[in-house]
Amino acid sequence: MKEKIHPKYDVATVHCACGETFQTRSTRQNLRVDICSKCHPFYTGKRQMVDTGGRVDRFNRRFQRSAQK
Repeated sequence: MKEKIHPKYDVATVHCACGETFQTRSTRQNLRVDICSKCHPFYTGKRQMVDTGGRVDRFNRRFQRSAQK
């Protein structure tokens, strides 16, 4: 393998939107994520709606319009 072409992996702090903070290794020092393993529905077993960019609201509005016709 070639020398001096690989990025340097340091300890990185990950901040989730739910408030969870943990450390991992990455090429960046700070990472911000929307969903982590503490709040993701697959890992928690809780059924919750994860709305990214208003997609659920947009779908509901389109569905209501088509039901009214």
